[in-house]
Amino acid sequence: MRRRSRGRSFPTNHGENMKIQGYILVATVGLTAAGCQSVPFIDAAQPHALDAAQRRMQFELNCPAATGQVISREMIQTANMPMRWTPPQRAEYTIGVAGCNQRRTYLVICAEGGGCVAGGGRAEG
Repeated sequence: MRRRSRGRSFPTNHGENMKIQGYILVATVGLTAAGCQSVPFIDAAQPHALDAAQRRMQFELNCPAATGQVISREMIQTANMPMRWTPPQRAEYTIGVAGCNQRRTYLVICAEGGGCVAGGGRAEG
């Protein structure tokens, strides 16, 4: 039996409500999972890694014109250990930064959910 309210039909059966809520839940979870997996972590973190290396050189050499480029990148493999907690994904980038007649190479590590850290730069000859 359905009850009419302002021109809309609402289910009065509890089973119908649960079925509709189930469909909504499945659709929401599916869309969320699809959105989260659309871009691999190594690609999503790359702009942040570039920014970290550039900001470090801009500060160290007082060179606001410094710009960077990715030389290499790879995912860091975590050891397969039986544990309840899984470590976050991490990506490692080697980034060359140039500006103000200087060149440096930085090793940048990005952790999923934790940002990026640029290690000490090595001056290029």
